[in-house]
Amino acid sequence: MNKDYELKLGNNIRYWREKSGLTQEQLSARLQVRGCDITRSALAKMEVGQRHIYSDEIKLIKEILKITYDDLLP
Repeated sequence: MNKDYELKLGNNIRYWREKSGLTQEQLSARLQVRGCDITRSALAKMEVGQRHIYSDEIKLIKEILKITYDDLLP
């Protein structure tokens, strides 16, 4: 995936996570409960475009944050 696109996607994840009042730790814990093995550190890297974001992660993040794909995807 394009680095600029992943950075924009990561920024959107951070924006919606913060708007939802969740910390990185809380969001990563909710992802883990749903079967997505992601640490707070990995989530932090996603938010700054330093880690690839997989489609199953995007789907779960969207569901947990109660937003649409249009909200999340740049």
